[in-house]
Amino acid sequence: MAKYIPYNCNQSLLVPITLSQHLYEGSLQETIHIIVEEKLDLSAFDALYKNDDTGRPAIHPKVLVKVILLAYSYGIVGSRRIEQICRTNVIFLALAGGIAPDHSTIAAFIGAMNEPIMDLFLQVLLICEQMDLLGGTHLALDGCKLPSNASKNWSATHKELKKRRGKLREKLKTLLNQHGKFDTQNLDPNIVRKAKLERQIKRIERQAKRIETFLEAEEPKEGKTKKEIQSNITDNQSAKMPTAHGVIQGYNAQAMVDDKHQIIVHAEAMGDGQDSANLIPMAKASAENLKQIGKGQAPLEHIKLTADCSYHSNDNIEFCEGQNIDAYIPDANFRKRDERFKGQNRFKDGVNKPPKDGQRKQPKFQTKDFTYEAQSDTFTCPNGCTLTLETKQHKMRSGIFRTYRIKDDSCLNCPLRNKCLTTGKTRQRYICLPLFKEQKPLNPSQRMQRKVDSIYGKVIYGLRMGCVEPVFGNIRHNKQLDRFTYRGKDKVDVQWKLFSLIHNIEKIARYGMA
Repeated sequence: MAKYIPYNCNQSLLVPITLSQHLYEGSLQETIHIIVEEKLDLSAFDALYKNDDTGRPAIHPKVLVKVILLAYSYGIVGSRRIEQICRTNVIFLALAGGIAPDHSTIAAFIGAMNEPIMDLFLQVLLICEQMDLLGGTHLALDGCKLPSNASKNWSATHKELKKRRGKLREKLKTLLNQHGKFDTQNLDPNIVRKAKLERQIKRIERQAKRIETFLEAEEPKEGKTKKEIQSNITDNQSAKMPTAHGVIQGYNAQAMVDDKHQIIVHAEAMGDGQDSANLIPMAKASAENLKQIGKGQAPLEHIKLTADCSYHSNDNIEFCEGQNIDAYIPDANFRKRDERFKGQNRFKDGVNKPPKDGQRKQPKFQTKDFTYEAQSDTFTCPNGCTLTLETKQHKMRSGIFRTYRIKDDSCLNCPLRNKCLTTGKTRQRYICLPLFKEQKPLNPSQRMQRKVDSIYGKVIYGLRMGCVEPVFGNIRHNKQLDRFTYRGKDKVDVQWKLFSLIHNIEKIARYGMA
């Protein structure tokens, strides 16, 4: 029988190690170390500390930035988990130089990064530009709605919150009366029930006090229509947002991505679930970022910008046209006009097979199915009924038409009624022939429709998905960002920019350093 040397993976060893030897060449850890130590200027963080003359020396911002970026690349976002891994993982020890920051230091550092984070982001973006990782010809914009550290059950209008506060006070009054019976009446003492009642009273008191404090401190939020929308007591800067998996209370994480190597040009967490409201601020911020890294005074001029149909609006299209941005933003019905998606609903009524013939919608009769008689100036329907001239010039919103109609009640009992009339309430069939169509100037939405429906527009818009979607796949799946752990737009925005930073640094490690 073969003999093997026994081994134990759970044993502890006390061996001398050199920390720098664990940052392997070409790895993400080494790239983070080189960029933070040699490339980035972190003097902006000096304003966060006031220990020049007195006080304990602080952990260097370089150590904290390296540790946080590496932890986020592994999907570790909790400050306590980061503290734990800094004490046990040799790679984190190597990045931190043997220092293990505690969780309160890490959490406070991230919370105070709302101003320096943008400077950090621009410096990494400049490194990407110096390494020729930016194409500068095509940008794609998209958003990802993620839950925040807030409960949607605490969302309501001020009127609803006042009503809820009144109900809590009434319930509290009832519970206090029940609690008083234990002392005033000759009841058998039930310690367990009394203690449970006391805990319930304290909980309701806290809820009522929380609502009252919020109503005193915050004003009602107004929507785009100047009507009040729901506020949230836990995080009032977050919003309710519909997603494919239901309604969430969270933020809309936006990213503007360059097409060449999927570098994030600008990232920002928005408290608005409507993507159409985020294109203009994202475009302006992206232009400012590109200007800061030396891309000219008008970096978005004549650049291609693609975004999905949720960003389609007249304001966004007019903004792009005014800034000379070559935008491709389709409307919600652009697939219905595309011949390539003609059969996209063939499995709509069945999972693995098309709908049965009886379930298919029967096509309606068109004008070409009616026979025109030039001598009598009439039309004959497929059932043999005659449509006579009703009006020679009927003016409508879209132009001037010549109309023909069946005069009698032949359509009521016609066997072809379902294939001829649009609805069951329609009594008679009529035909409108255009004599003159008013040529109105195209509005921004119509101009964009023609642009996207062109052959060139289809090709350009087809590049959008391969540009921006892998970025969200990397951050959400590989980095495991399924929710924000902070409250308030500033802190959530810091967390989103940190994930965008590590995404860009990964691209530097993959394309630049190699």
